[in-house]
Amino acid sequence: MTGVVRIDAVIVGDEPVSWTTAGFDVVDAAVVVDGTAIECRGDESSPYWRLWADGDRLPDDIDGLTTETANDLRPPLAPPHPNHVIGIDHIVLASPDLDRTTDAFADLDVACRRIRDVPGNQAAMQQRFFRLGPVIIEVVGSAAPSGDGPLSIWGFAFTVSDIDAAAEHLGPACGEPKDAVQPGRRIATVRTRMVGISLPIALMTATATAS
Repeated sequence: MTGVVRIDAVIVGDEPVSWTTAGFDVVDAAVVVDGTAIECRGDESSPYWRLWADGDRLPDDIDGLTTETANDLRPPLAPPHPNHVIGIDHIVLASPDLDRTTDAFADLDVACRRIRDVPGNQAAMQQRFFRLGPVIIEVVGSAAPSGDGPLSIWGFAFTVSDIDAAAEHLGPACGEPKDAVQPGRRIATVRTRMVGISLPIALMTATATAS
């Protein structure tokens, strides 16, 4: 396969009102962030995604993660979000076999751009980074294969224009902003269970700033 692969949408089983409660503007059961949608099905199903690949037909799954093919490329427009979200910093996927997942992305001409060993874990863990259009994909798993299960969508990290205002808007549904792993950036964790969202969400400053 040739051409750029992009994410059109992540489909989740959440109720739309859960994302509204988390401060997102929800239109027709979808949250749009800089051209990528989170579509809420309200059926408690496992998350999957829809990708676009320059008109090419994609496989029905990528390393076991259910995949639909988008017919058109979504325009990079989105309504303003009350929680100050302005973009997707990255989407986190979980894999029991990082080499297998890396090979599956390579079959789509999507190369691994960086590998990072995660410090402080008893079992050796790695992060591997890919890019689907403007969105960074972070795949996390054991450095050695740990099973034969499918690749899965684990969570989101969104960029915000003002992390303190975002935390204030969410109130008790958001943790206190703190320094991120990336130097000069700050991060806060949304308490997604409190609002009924099934996947973890982190909010991050968009660029390096003094903390």
